[in-house]
Amino acid sequence: MAVELQGARRIAWGAALAAVLSTVLVGIGAGVGTADEVPAAVPVAQSAPRAVPVLPEQGPRAAPTTERASQAAPRATAEPETTTEPEAEATTEPASRAERQAPSASVPVRSAGPSGVVAGTPCTATAKACVDLAARKAWLFENGAIRRGSVTVMIGDEIDPTPVGTFLVEWKAEQWTSREYLTQMPYAVFFAEGGIAFHEGPQDTNSAGCVKLTHQNAVAWFEYLQVGDEVQVR
Repeated sequence: MAVELQGARRIAWGAALAAVLSTVLVGIGAGVGTADEVPAAVPVAQSAPRAVPVLPEQGPRAAPTTERASQAAPRATAEPETTTEPEAEATTEPASRAERQAPSASVPVRSAGPSGVVAGTPCTATAKACVDLAARKAWLFENGAIRRGSVTVMIGDEIDPTPVGTFLVEWKAEQWTSREYLTQMPYAVFFAEGGIAFHEGPQDTNSAGCVKLTHQNAVAWFEYLQVGDEVQVR
């Protein structure tokens, strides 16, 4: 009887021990699992590689932008403004004898009119200024009568004689210097080709063809005579 009890106890302890071992093994198996049951690794998000800019010196030149191209384009030419330029004033500057080659109005233009010769002078009433070379006298006429004169004048010599004829006043210059002789010709009234004029000048020397007057007479001739007036030299 005692032997049977001990055997039964051994069987019970063996069964209990087996149950414990089974439980342990089952727990270990659940913890380990198979290789297929291991979860896949979650991929780590990676940022896209950053583009490295190409420096102008290392790569081809980029085409100009629209803004730069528009700046490089030629500007449209603006239409010129319409301006009215002042008319050039008529020059009163003569040319020297060498510069004057074309014929001018200094050649005789007409003979004496039917009004006849003004008494005491060799000139007709159509003249505004009269010169008598032989007597070295000059006059101013107004409406066929003597306005001023006679006055003494100096004229050209045999080398540069004062031209004879009927002429018209071409232009005037209150202050003028002869280009050919580099002499002053104040109150000059030009009437014949080659720069021949009435003007102020010394009365003790001949001229180079001009008719020289004293200061007062030169001023009177300059103020009275106008462009186009007739001058007679006899």
